[in-house]
Amino acid sequence: MSRREQLEQMLADDPHDEFLLYSIAMEYLSEGDAQTARQRFLEMTEKLPEYVPAYFRLGELYAKTEEHTAARDMLNRGIEIARKAGDAHAAGEMTEFRDSLPPE
Repeated sequence: MSRREQLEQMLADDPHDEFLLYSIAMEYLSEGDAQTARQRFLEMTEKLPEYVPAYFRLGELYAKTEEHTAARDMLNRGIEIARKAGDAHAAGEMTEFRDSLPPE
C-alpha cells in the first residue's frame, strides 16, 4: 500500500482533517500527478478556506504552468487569509513568491 493510500485510509476516519487532505495532495505531487494535486488543493480552498498552505502550493502549481495571473490571484487570496490569521511568516513567503513572478 502506498503512502497516499495509507493517508486516504486514515482520511476515511476523519474526512475533514485538513492535514491529511493537504498531505494527500502533496503525495499526488510527489507521484508526479500535478493535475490531481491541483484539484485537491482547489477543493481545500473551497472546503477549508482558512488553510493557508493550500494557497501557496496552488500559486506554485499555477506558476509552473506559466499561469501567472492565476498564481497571483491565488497568492493574493492566501496572503489576505494569512494576515487575518496573524501568520506573518506565511504572508511574507507568499508575498515574496508573488513578487518574483514575471510581470503580466
